[in-house]
Amino acid sequence: MFSGSIPALVTPFDAAGGFAEAAFREFVEWQIAEGSSALVACGTTGEAATLSAEEHFHVVRVCVDQARGRVPVIAGAGSNDTRVAAANLRAAKDAGADAALMVPPYYNRPSQEGIFRHFAALAADAPLPIILYNVPGRTVTDIQPATLIRIVQAFPELFVGVKDASGVLARVTQHRLALGADFAQLSGNDDLALAYNAMGGVGCISVTANVAPRLCADFQAACASGDQAAALALHDRLYALHDAMFTDASPGPVKYALTRVRTDFPPALRLPMTWPSEAARTAVDAGLATAGLI
Repeated sequence: MFSGSIPALVTPFDAAGGFAEAAFREFVEWQIAEGSSALVACGTTGEAATLSAEEHFHVVRVCVDQARGRVPVIAGAGSNDTRVAAANLRAAKDAGADAALMVPPYYNRPSQEGIFRHFAALAADAPLPIILYNVPGRTVTDIQPATLIRIVQAFPELFVGVKDASGVLARVTQHRLALGADFAQLSGNDDLALAYNAMGGVGCISVTANVAPRLCADFQAACASGDQAAALALHDRLYALHDAMFTDASPGPVKYALTRVRTDFPPALRLPMTWPSEAARTAVDAGLATAGLI
């Protein structure tokens, strides 16, 4: 259902800290024109943690409206409260999203049984397909392979894929052998996407694609066609930029990078996120230069 290069879109803010809708619409249009195969609105990179619920799903609605069915829109909808997560799923559906991206409960650190029951409860009334998002570095909750497999096998029509940012490549094989090739495995780490695809992944929900959508789309197309030489060359060309995206707290570096490649992109973040350090900006500039973007 989902594959290729899928940017985890940043959310632009104006100088007063409000949602810069016109800039976002132009940004969505550019992403589609450059070959992105789907769009994630209001994920981690979209500073969802600093958006009110009303703002969150307004951003999703704008993304859906601008995309106009040309590519699927995936709405960030996770919560550490199962009842809130269920409400978020309904709001994502009402906003027109095609699927939801959902982290396991964070902060309260449920057991593997608690993670399973959380998603089982959501499955009872979920109005949208769900892509599981495993990012233990942020949530301090890890969906272990046995638990993920259990969730998907219990509700195979609902849980259609995973964004795996665990960094454990062996899981690609574990998931594939248990769930088959139709379960969409998407890398959550740009720098591991080449290896991830080689082991059975079908794409990446990407930070770098915000800045280099055409190169990321071409990279994924090369992987899908089996052109290993082209995929490796694009991986090498993008690697320094992948690395630079996390030289300071994300999405600071990616927002800085966007101001370097798009003159219309506003340079604002919401606290507690801040503008990246000089060292991070230098690394971003070097990565952009290596990629041939500046």
